[in-house]
Amino acid sequence: MAGLPLSFAEPALLLGLLSLPVLWWMLRVMPPRPRRIEFPPTRLLFDIAPKEETPSRTPWWLTALRLLAAALIIFAAAGPTWNPQTGATRSRAPLAILLDDGWSAAASWDVRVKAADELITQADGDRRPVALIPLSEPTRDITLMPAGTARVALRQLEPKPYSIERVETLPMIGRFLQATGDCEIAWLSDGVDTARGPEFIEGLGKTIGDRTLTVFKDGTPTPLALAAAENAAAKMTVKVLRADSGGIGSGVVRALDLKGSPIGEARYSFDAQNRETEASFDLPVELRNDIARLEIAGERSAGAVQLLDKRWRRRSIGIVSGSTSDTSQPLLAPTFYLTRALAPFADIRLGDRGAPQQTITQFLDQKLPMMVLADVGTLSPEIRERLDAWIEQGGVLVRFAGPRLAQSEDDDLVPVKLRSGGRTLGGSLTWEKPQHLASFSSGGPFAGLAVPNDITVNRQVLAEPDAALATRTWASLEDGTPLVTGERRGKGLVSLFHVSADMRWSDLPMSGTFVEMLRRIVDLAGYASNPDAAVTRTANTETVAPLRTLDGFGAFGPPPSTAKPIPSDFHDRAAADHPPGFYGPADGPIAVNTLAATDRIAPLDISPLRARRGSYTNSEPKDLRGILLSSSLALFLIDAIIVALLGAGLAALFRRRTVSAAIAFAVLLSAMMAAPSPSRADEKDDFAIKATTQTRLAYVVTGNADVDSIVKAGMAGLTLFLAQRTALEAGDPVGIDPAHDELAFFPMIYWPVVPGAPKPPQDALNRIDAYMKNGGTVVFDTRDAIEAPPGEAGASQTPGMQTLREILSALDVPELEPVPRDHVLTKTFYLLRDFPGRFTSGQTWVEALPHEDDEDGTAHPARGGDGVSPIIITSNDLAGAWAIRPDGQAMLPLTPGEPRQREFAFRAGVNIVMYTLTGNYKADQVHAPALIERLGQ
Repeated sequence: MAGLPLSFAEPALLLGLLSLPVLWWMLRVMPPRPRRIEFPPTRLLFDIAPKEETPSRTPWWLTALRLLAAALIIFAAAGPTWNPQTGATRSRAPLAILLDDGWSAAASWDVRVKAADELITQADGDRRPVALIPLSEPTRDITLMPAGTARVALRQLEPKPYSIERVETLPMIGRFLQATGDCEIAWLSDGVDTARGPEFIEGLGKTIGDRTLTVFKDGTPTPLALAAAENAAAKMTVKVLRADSGGIGSGVVRALDLKGSPIGEARYSFDAQNRETEASFDLPVELRNDIARLEIAGERSAGAVQLLDKRWRRRSIGIVSGSTSDTSQPLLAPTFYLTRALAPFADIRLGDRGAPQQTITQFLDQKLPMMVLADVGTLSPEIRERLDAWIEQGGVLVRFAGPRLAQSEDDDLVPVKLRSGGRTLGGSLTWEKPQHLASFSSGGPFAGLAVPNDITVNRQVLAEPDAALATRTWASLEDGTPLVTGERRGKGLVSLFHVSADMRWSDLPMSGTFVEMLRRIVDLAGYASNPDAAVTRTANTETVAPLRTLDGFGAFGPPPSTAKPIPSDFHDRAAADHPPGFYGPADGPIAVNTLAATDRIAPLDISPLRARRGSYTNSEPKDLRGILLSSSLALFLIDAIIVALLGAGLAALFRRRTVSAAIAFAVLLSAMMAAPSPSRADEKDDFAIKATTQTRLAYVVTGNADVDSIVKAGMAGLTLFLAQRTALEAGDPVGIDPAHDELAFFPMIYWPVVPGAPKPPQDALNRIDAYMKNGGTVVFDTRDAIEAPPGEAGASQTPGMQTLREILSALDVPELEPVPRDHVLTKTFYLLRDFPGRFTSGQTWVEALPHEDDEDGTAHPARGGDGVSPIIITSNDLAGAWAIRPDGQAMLPLTPGEPRQREFAFRAGVNIVMYTLTGNYKADQVHAPALIERLGQ
């Protein structure tokens, strides 16, 4: 069509437009006027106003609307097609096509090839030669070729799997243009600036000069990329990048293993102004360690793939401390320093409270790749055998010294033989001053670390000198004694830090070097295929050959002939010599990615260029038949609506539907009003509100009405006594069911044991166990001290104690002991010697405290751990002594009924409550003068 890029499949059908005037005349024609005959009775009808009026002629605008609809149908029948012009101009000069062929062009590669093919076709029609210039090949020989040859060469091009350096092609382009002279240039750009974009734009403008340049940029989706994958403590995250910040976008990142099997998916979303977002995989660490490939679903490019190797694996590390957990201050304990140092790059697992051997057994059953033993001394022969087998199979054992390890004998789970005892500042084998770290062995895993000058060592365990000591020393002090030793055993490794993991022996745990040393040991865990190479590093860096590489579309294939080996510690982005993929052995490959962790992509700014703008979507022919037919149908619908309005058809329809609509609305309104309203709160909310508005004591409801009534009265009596004697004004006590009620609201739970009662369900016992581990205290009272047979073991033979044993068999109960005379429970509020109730012959048991003195030898006025005993056991029927009637009189008699027995029973209850609320602060040295003064009185 003249002047327009419009063509018709059946142009002869356009002759139908000549019928439009005839159609106009037919729509405007009117029937002949009827003859008028006078009929007198019709005079009666003149005064009746007609309700409907019909116009005598069709309005001109309605006729025009119908003609337009008919014309659109005729045009659609002729098969119109819109053929937009390509970006190239009509000229006789040669055509040079610059083609971005990096990873960022791969996602829309077919569109770019089609645009280049159309440019070549147009040049072929004008009989112009064509030159193809891929911007990834700065050494390519550029020659002009016929259009047919250029089309074949175009089909042979593939996108590269790495970022291209456009700047390096400027000399090649300049030489070609100088040799060719006049030339038209078309640049098929991907619109992404991966590096040095402004420098290339400036150089291209100078190189082209006044030649015609057309830049194709818009019309394709912005490419997406992945970078900076991180296997954090709780989840794996990866950055999703895009070049343009316009619009909101979302998608899915998939995780695959080495075999290509799916492991998980994570969604991501971009805000309107962001070019970077994050996708997170909330998976167990075992599954996250199996991830070898992350890819954006639906994005075909090497940049949308992130390969992961052993460096991204998060090892699970078990930490076992030999120190008594009750006397270790949490912020000064070895586990605190080790957890802080290992947490950034490992999954830390701390053993439950219990003996170190139980924790080691638990970790061995979990098949952890690495364990850290902090001052763990003597181990049973069974545990040693299991540890030896675990190390032989590839386990990494790291040990730290301490008082227990220094006193242990014949310990073979260390890399070197140790001298008994230790070396301290001011002791035997003493130093005149603290020692500093001197060097790291060049053959150990710490090779290359900077030696800090601010680390001092005050105490260490010494190694027996022998011929193998030098080869097993990884770090040494200024006097030549080893600080860290290590030895390979089978596929595993044993390492020893000759100082403690806390600040008692050195300040190494406070340094950044400590973190890096542990990181390098962790890197040896769980994947070392060559037992010797994992520990010993040579001066010459090992190189590994390519195994499988990615093409530009992100698919694996055999490595190209141009791929070269990489160093085993390669951390750079992919390049032409090192395409992205896996390098090295199949059981432990090294990943090379298209983008480095710090790389980001940005839109390419071409505004400094004097160039015409082209769009990839402009070159796509478009069939207009659908648009024309849809428009015609819309006009006919408008015509029908106008006719209905003029003929009052809609008004009649609305009148008929009014009653039905009113009935339907009434039914709907009635249904909404009849719907039940939501309740305000359920019983659990009421219980929580009641338990948290005031501090309340709790007791377990046993189901025995007599026992429950006495216990309720006893807890009420103790609450009243607390209000009279202390500053605590507690609310009414609450009866609870451990299987259903929340226990965390109460500082103390009193559990009266009923002889012969069935064992509580396991769910209830699990809740009680969790309550005690989280700081709560349960007071078990068998209430049968008077029934105990004579003898030392008599108290354990009562029916109530047998029932209690059955309950405790399902709980993680610590070692117990009778309340010592110097226990903090004896002086929390009142100074007490025992804890009587209705009876006085029973003993009160609490969690056992260590009997050994502190290392500094200082005597404290009271022994106490950092926490409160989670369990208290008595048989003196405390609640029976506390129970009072509404008139204030005691509910039950006492045995033997001493004058102040009930008063001391209430005092025992006060001490127990204050102990659970305030902890062991009375054990602090600051209270010693006041306590000694009171004791002296």
